[in-house]
Amino acid sequence: MFRAGPSVRLTLQFRRALATHATTPAAPPTRHSWTKQEIQEIYDSPLLDLVFRAASVHRQYHDPSKIQLCTLMNIKTGGCSEDCSYCSQSSRYATPTKASRLVDVEPVLEAARKAKENGSTRFCMGAAWRDLSGRKRGFERILTMVREIRGMGMEVCTTLGMLSPEQARQLKEAGLTAYNHNLDTSREYYPEVITTRSYDDRLSTIAAVRDAGISVCSGGILGLGESDKDRVGLIWEVANMPEHPESFPVNALVPIKGTPLEDNEPVPYQTILRTISTARIVMPATIIRLAAGRQTLDETQQAMCFMAGANAVFTGEQMLTTPCSPWDEDKAMMGRWGLEGMRSFEQVGVARKEGARLEARSETQAAPASGTSASVGAQPSA
Repeated sequence: MFRAGPSVRLTLQFRRALATHATTPAAPPTRHSWTKQEIQEIYDSPLLDLVFRAASVHRQYHDPSKIQLCTLMNIKTGGCSEDCSYCSQSSRYATPTKASRLVDVEPVLEAARKAKENGSTRFCMGAAWRDLSGRKRGFERILTMVREIRGMGMEVCTTLGMLSPEQARQLKEAGLTAYNHNLDTSREYYPEVITTRSYDDRLSTIAAVRDAGISVCSGGILGLGESDKDRVGLIWEVANMPEHPESFPVNALVPIKGTPLEDNEPVPYQTILRTISTARIVMPATIIRLAAGRQTLDETQQAMCFMAGANAVFTGEQMLTTPCSPWDEDKAMMGRWGLEGMRSFEQVGVARKEGARLEARSETQAAPASGTSASVGAQPSA
């Protein structure tokens, strides 16, 4: 007797996702020609009107009951040569973060298994490097991590600094779902925050990732000392890319002792809410992720963010160098608000990019051996 295993179910899920979007009333196409003035007018509108408009747009493009649960692991800590003024991993600053070598494969796989058991469907790995130059062995180890975690049926994301087109191609071939490379802030304010890497360097890596067929994860940090105009500038920059980012992380600065921004004031909650709402209206199909600093928001503040269009969180034991809300607390909160976790590859944009790979893998696993019946019960290896 044939029993459909996880890979087959994953493919059926992918087909249903596309079919659902094909049979429900079509949402308006996304725009890539926003002006800064248009975005500023949205950002400056009365806050409750802004949240209501964002919530209405959110429901046109997403299931408002679904939240993507992501877990982040620091696989190589500290010792970075960059001078990002918010980051405790820079070698230029005396901070509590100590440099370490790249983690071995097995501890990473164990962390991914634990994340999956707790409901996370995307596993993200960060390494404190400027780029991968001269790190051939380390890169090979990371490619192994990507292949193995993808084999668990999870979405896989990395953030490894600047990438070449060839490195992006290899990550895609290994099964990488998304690559995180934040722009952090507007082009105009960026030199106040970082001087060792240009804005165009970041855009070049994003282009290499996009061209390789990997989903782009790119957002920013609030509380760097920027103005509302800079927050609008960040959204304008990503909203006018050839493809909107698959996900847009909204980070609130967590000041860390020893960094140049250690004494920055906390970003006001209404600024976080305005940024999420504006991003949702301007990039309606993008996943908006509440990232660093979420633990400073109480439950009702987080619920308002979800109402306004945030539909992903980092959950688990730790961010890269800052606290994270635990799985049990997040699942309990979601239960109180009638929210549930997304499945892997549920977002239609990701499903389209990953479709051929999911189809090919599941068809291979579903095909019974000649002259025998088949029972597919292994983890999907998409």
